[in-house]
Amino acid sequence: MKKCISVLTIMAFSVVVGCSSDSTSEASTNDVETLGSIAVIRNLSSDDHTTQFLAGVVAEGTALGYSVDTFISNGDDARFQELVEQQIEKGYDGLIISHGKAEYSTQMLEPALEKGIMVVTFDTAFQDDIVPEGITSTAQDDEALARLSLEEIVATSENSPATVLKLWFGPGIPPLDSREIVYKEYEQAGLIETLELIGPSTLDNVQGDIADRVGAVLPKYQVGSVDAMWGSWDEMAKGGYTALKEANRTDINLVSIDVSNQDINLMMEEGSVWTATAAVDPELIGVISTRILVQKLHGEEMPQTYNFEAQLIRSADLNDDTTMSTLAEVVPGWGQSDAFNELWMDELRDTYAK
Repeated sequence: MKKCISVLTIMAFSVVVGCSSDSTSEASTNDVETLGSIAVIRNLSSDDHTTQFLAGVVAEGTALGYSVDTFISNGDDARFQELVEQQIEKGYDGLIISHGKAEYSTQMLEPALEKGIMVVTFDTAFQDDIVPEGITSTAQDDEALARLSLEEIVATSENSPATVLKLWFGPGIPPLDSREIVYKEYEQAGLIETLELIGPSTLDNVQGDIADRVGAVLPKYQVGSVDAMWGSWDEMAKGGYTALKEANRTDINLVSIDVSNQDINLMMEEGSVWTATAAVDPELIGVISTRILVQKLHGEEMPQTYNFEAQLIRSADLNDDTTMSTLAEVVPGWGQSDAFNELWMDELRDTYAK
């Protein structure tokens, strides 16, 4: 398996993040033998959210005494299924699966369950919306993310209904599909009017594709005719921001979902129209998913589903020192959770601390 590897240091652990479509990341502990092995397979590209999510898994997994390998498929469903199958065959003790689709996830994970491998999924859909017994399915609270972002648009718009350029891709990506349900509710309630639906042709070049497509439609709309651009995913929002900036359209606010250091920097640029984003800390998602998996590996009963709490971040609240690491200073509770963190886990952290 060909790998391209670079080193990223986070939380005093050595995190190795691959830059090919299938990457391996393993963090070393002290001389104490590890308790087992975890594989993380994610069906997205290596964007900021992915990098932080994987960092959270590796850091928490290593701290709790497990070796962690990570793999990404760049949104290629066939490659994703192949990677999952390979890791099941290798006999990992636990799997964290991210962004599987309903048409194959149930069948894809059956062999893991049959082999007694513990499984936690994130933003993964299943056949008939039924989570198979033995799997804990986690997700961002996508309904809350959509409502927070859309309420911000409605509250800050001049027009009623608010006129919106919508950045969305689907159907087929579970979190975006969930956000779409709420968006449709706001449309049907007469709170927003969609002027354009703009999406990338593929997930290979989301930012560039969106920037080109938004740039092509902006001349159709006079200043003041568009209240906001809604980015259902921050990778698309970054492309929309580029187009707005190049066109000098300071009359259109950008409100998005998800957050990264790059997003924060763009939100703090002088004259930025990126006014708010609704998000969950991606590193915390990785941390909590790992805690759930480790508890399952230790024989503890875990819930079948779990949603991560969403929060709204406004550009007006940010300052020059704000990063993903310091967001808690301006967004109370950001990146902090005791969910699934038991006292016996602190004993493991003491044992495997460097």
